[in-house]
This record gives sequence, structure tokens and C-alpha cells, in this order.
Amino acid sequence: MSGWEAGLDDEEAGAVMRTVARQLKLWREAAGLTQAEFGAAIGYGEELVSSVERGRRIPRPEYLDAADEVCGAGGKIAALKQDVAEVRYPKKVRNLKKLEAEATELCAYNNSVVHGLLQTEEYVRASMATRRPSFADEELEQQVAARLARQNILTEAPPRVFSFVQCESTLRRPIGGRMVLRRQLEHLLDTGRTRNVDLQILPLDREDNAGLGGSFRLLRLRDGSTVGHNEVQLVSRVITDPREVQVLDIRYGIIRAQALTPRESLAFIEKVLGET
Repeated sequence: MSGWEAGLDDEEAGAVMRTVARQLKLWREAAGLTQAEFGAAIGYGEELVSSVERGRRIPRPEYLDAADEVCGAGGKIAALKQDVAEVRYPKKVRNLKKLEAEATELCAYNNSVVHGLLQTEEYVRASMATRRPSFADEELEQQVAARLARQNILTEAPPRVFSFVQCESTLRRPIGGRMVLRRQLEHLLDTGRTRNVDLQILPLDREDNAGLGGSFRLLRLRDGSTVGHNEVQLVSRVITDPREVQVLDIRYGIIRAQALTPRESLAFIEKVLGET
């Protein structure tokens, strides 16, 4: 089916989808087509057309392209792709993506998995497949697409500065199996060699580790302020209290000092790759 489930409890997404659904219905009716005729013309079922026009499903780009052609909209329906591009993702992901877009520098420490911005698609799928209770197939696809879309920030202009510190355990945990891990390590090497990314590894044999409290990130925003972000079981929290942000800032500085340098870290990843 060419659509994602719409989050009916998401006011922002709901408002966008009501507008998109209304436009699609108006164009279909102007073309003199019933839902069944329209569905047959664009290659989808009447039930899906009805769900889209009621705002219950978010149309995929190919649905909008086909609708534009059938209705002779001259690109006006296809232009709606931009409006639905963001709301198809869960609200939590959209909010984080917006926050990252405002950042000039992003710093992150991870001790459980490879950071989401650094993950390969198969690593993303494998890590999300371990969730319990499990995602439904369609929800899994939404989550994977959302995480991969966030990775565009690594190469978007203007270039941002990225600092990642990964605990050694994340390099050795075989999420998805040995070959998935090998390709993930190769991807880390490629990303770690880009000019705007500093990637460091905190070895397990370090006697001092300021990151035992868990993963977190810091985002330095365009207005000069800094916020933190912490994600644990069932909770995703943006930290704005200056005192709490200062604690995370100090902690991250210590973690970086305890970790290998970026050059040493690339050599360490190569060593782990050779052992995997």
C-alpha cells in the first residue's frame, strides 16, 4: 500500500494532512473521477484513496506523482510532497531533526549502540528489529526511513561540526550479525575521515570513564546557546536548564579527554574490523 499511517494524535501532522487530503479530493472531483476510478487510474485501490482523502494515511511520493499526472495538475499535486515529507515521520523524530537543523555543532557520546547519524541502513533495521514489543512492519519502515533521513545533516550546507565518542563496546556488539557489523565498522571509517567529523573511541580498558551514566548529546545552536538531549527507555528529553547543560558540557569534555584521539580511533576501528 502506497501510504503511511497518519498519527491521528499528532496535531501538527494532522493539520498538514487535512489540508493535503482536501486538495487531493478537490483535484479528483475536478477531474470528474470517483474514488474507484481515480484509484484504478493511478494504480491503487479505492480503499487507499478513501483513507488518504480522510487524512488517515499519508500518501507516498509516487502516489502524489501519479495523482498529479492523472488530474493534469501540472505539478501542483506533486508539490505537496514537500508538505508531507516531514509529517510522515514520528513527532519525536521530527522534533529532534528540527533541533539538529538549528545546531552548528553536535556532540554525542554513545555506550550502547552506534549513534543514529552514523548507522548503516542494515544496522538501523537490525537494531530496531530487536525492540520489544516489536514494531509492526509498516511502523518499522517509518522508523527506518526517519532515522536515515536525519543523516542528511552530515552533508547539508552550511556544514556543521560533529564530534562523536563511541564506547568500544558499540564496535564489538554484533547487532545484525558479523557481516552487518563489519559493514558498519567500514562506514565508521569512511565517516570518520570526513573533514567536519571527529570520531573518537573510548576503550573498555580505560580505568576512568566519565560516561558510565549513559549516552547523551549536546547541540550548540546558531543563537549561541547550548542544549542537551537524553534518550532512555520510553523517554526522550531536551535539556535546557543551563545548570544541567553545564554538567553535560563538562562531562563531555572529560569523556573526550579520556578517549583516543580521532587518528588513534580510526586505527583502533581498523583493528576491531580485522578481528571481526
